[in-house]
Amino acid sequence: MWPLYAAGFTTAFGAHGIAANLGGHGKGAVTSLLVLGGLLALYDGAEVVLKPVFGTLADRIGTRPVLLGGLVAFALASALYALADSPGWLWAARLGQGAAASAFSPSASALVARLNPAVKHGRAFGSYGFYKSIGYTLGPLLGGVLVWAGGLRLLFTLLAVLGAAVALWAALAVPDVRPLPKARQTLLDLGRRLADPVFLAPTAALAAATAALSAGVGFLPVSGRAAGLGTVATGAAVSVLAGCAAAVQPRAGRALDDGRLTARTGLAAGLSVTAVGLACAMLPGLTGVLAGAALTGAGTGLITPLGFAALAAGTPAERLGQTMGAAELGRELGDAGGPLLVAAVASLATLTYGYGALAVLIGGGAVVALARRRRVPAVPERST
Repeated sequence: MWPLYAAGFTTAFGAHGIAANLGGHGKGAVTSLLVLGGLLALYDGAEVVLKPVFGTLADRIGTRPVLLGGLVAFALASALYALADSPGWLWAARLGQGAAASAFSPSASALVARLNPAVKHGRAFGSYGFYKSIGYTLGPLLGGVLVWAGGLRLLFTLLAVLGAAVALWAALAVPDVRPLPKARQTLLDLGRRLADPVFLAPTAALAAATAALSAGVGFLPVSGRAAGLGTVATGAAVSVLAGCAAAVQPRAGRALDDGRLTARTGLAAGLSVTAVGLACAMLPGLTGVLAGAALTGAGTGLITPLGFAALAAGTPAERLGQTMGAAELGRELGDAGGPLLVAAVASLATLTYGYGALAVLIGGGAVVALARRRRVPAVPERST
């Protein structure tokens, strides 16, 4: 399992480490906010388009080859800019990194489910989410230090070495999980399965969690600066958000496996806590920033392992790659949609109302989750 946790860390560290430091790059690659936005969208856009594709490919040829191929491609894409060190190649490197992450991220999630008994999925996904959260936390911090010391080239060099090391580790330690035989699936069959509440409910919760997390990371520092807080204090708020998410995920997974929590109740509780966190962010000063960060992080940390465990429980083993790829697509849409909603409302009113709009949307999701009649699988009954 450790190479899979390392793969989760790699994709999170690479995404946030570079994204948080592109704006400070001083070698001419980022010449305007439009260029910065394009570079950020390039990585996410590749993931939105390709994650379902690679998830389906993993079901067809096996998850291990797609995992290893994605990690090797991530290392090569990172090395591309580390060697070339020119603005033009930065675009190619970011596109390559996004495409590579689209391959090994859903494959790692599918392997987490395939390599663990069904009754331990909560723990497994809790640990996987924990290490991804560590990557999200360390990415901006360690990435900033590396860029300060040697520019983006040094950061890309580290990512190339990291991707290659994790690929080698996975090749040596991750067993070969053969694709399972499956019945032929038409587009209509796929549409019905993806429209089933067993898939839609956890995926919508994961998308909401990612939307809140992304909005918090992007806008809580803005609230802090508006309240007169310094850079250290606003940076600490983002760390609190990511740290709370990391701390809650393993505990939530254990509670699910032990039967102390069901997926349906846990997802509703996570959405509620996240909505309260965004509502707290509406409060002025340091209290609002820190309370908003802590509760938003805790809520998203509760949702993430339960959502993935519910998806694994409700998916035939031979379709896990496709399901995880489609779920990751939902998360990417939430990652983009959350900040866009907050920004749109803030441009018409204030940032306070932006937080409120997202809080109402996610709180409504909690109400729907509690009222939904069809049950999300809490503890998987099938064996792997």
